[in-house]
Amino acid sequence: MQTGLSVPATRTEILAGVSTFLATMYIIVVNPAILSQAGLPFSGVLTATVLLSFGCSVMMGLYARNPMVVAPGMGLNAFFTFTAVKGMGIRPEVALGAVFWAGVLFLILSVFNVRSAIVRIIPKPLRYAVSGGIGLFITLIGFENAKFIVANPATLVSIASLKDPIILTFIFGLLLTSVLVIRQVPGAIIIGILLTTLAALPIGRWWGDASAVNFGQKTLVNFQGIFAAPDFSLIGKLDLVNSLQWSLWPVIFAFVFTDLFDSLSTFVGVAEAADLYDEDGNPLNLNRSLTVDAVATTMAGLLGTSPGTAYIESAVGIAQGGRTGLTAIVAGCLFLPFLFLSPLLSVIPAIATAPALVLVGAFMMKPITKINWGRLDDALPAFLALVLIPFSYSITQGIIWGFLTWTVVKLAIGQSKEVPTGLLLVDLFCILALFSGH
Repeated sequence: MQTGLSVPATRTEILAGVSTFLATMYIIVVNPAILSQAGLPFSGVLTATVLLSFGCSVMMGLYARNPMVVAPGMGLNAFFTFTAVKGMGIRPEVALGAVFWAGVLFLILSVFNVRSAIVRIIPKPLRYAVSGGIGLFITLIGFENAKFIVANPATLVSIASLKDPIILTFIFGLLLTSVLVIRQVPGAIIIGILLTTLAALPIGRWWGDASAVNFGQKTLVNFQGIFAAPDFSLIGKLDLVNSLQWSLWPVIFAFVFTDLFDSLSTFVGVAEAADLYDEDGNPLNLNRSLTVDAVATTMAGLLGTSPGTAYIESAVGIAQGGRTGLTAIVAGCLFLPFLFLSPLLSVIPAIATAPALVLVGAFMMKPITKINWGRLDDALPAFLALVLIPFSYSITQGIIWGFLTWTVVKLAIGQSKEVPTGLLLVDLFCILALFSGH
């Protein structure tokens, strides 16, 4: 971790760490909610989630010196549950073994710098577009968490009714947090989250009803106690032998490919948005960051959860001013008490953190101004990467189509020098991923 921080700088990093934790703490309960559908015990997954998020986030801060939280990845947990276990009929213990072996492959790729080499061959316009695409993705997640953007059978999506007290409270929080951020109030995002939580307190008590969005509970802000004992039953329960069957290698490959591009895209996108570069123009401490990401996936299998990865919501803390490993250490340490205090998470509703996610999307749009929109052979692949990340709800799909379109366009117009051999190899894996259905 960087040393020699001034008192104001240290305070900024601590506030950034708290902000990042508040934006990512939902994973403590959301990840068990998803993996429990695969037959894993909710309490065991919660314990594994907390341990992984704490250990690997602290490792990211101490070893990689990056302000990035590491936790079980959304999308990866859904693939684990609905594709591997429910869709393919794989036992949960065997699927955990597949996660472990995917992590081992990550480590091998990291040792030989294959992953960082992939980052270096990503064309700069695609880097800029991925940053903007992740920003739009985060914004969409924020709007969805607040139920501001909802499904509509006629138009696919639409804005929810503004008569709903929940939506009005979210709008209040968004406007309030925006003003605090624009006025550069220290701890603006944390203040916004706390004040929005207070504003949501009357819902279901004095006005409105949150039953439709809060699992049948009329109130939105709920106190459900303080203490819950940890459950270590899933630690070491993975099946290492049966998970190496030939029929399971497509599952391992899917974990490898999805986590690979999610993490690479996150590091690249956040680096572009926050100017976190090394002297060579690559994301700060990239090799070490990717190694931590690989360890997170390996440890996930051992602890009893789906693969761990760097979180795009880390951009919330970076927007708050976090630039060093101290941000990740603070955020990671804040996970640990929830081994015992997980019921307290119910106090802060999704609409309280949603404004922060929406605003972070705006912060991450800056790099797209570096794209030469007048040069269509650069602009079109970048545009596809930019829009497909939120439209497909997948960072991986956005970067896959950005890569493939870049290659096809450049080769078709005789610009083969802008398509390095390494990019062609990545394109091959992109095609294999598309045709494998993942």
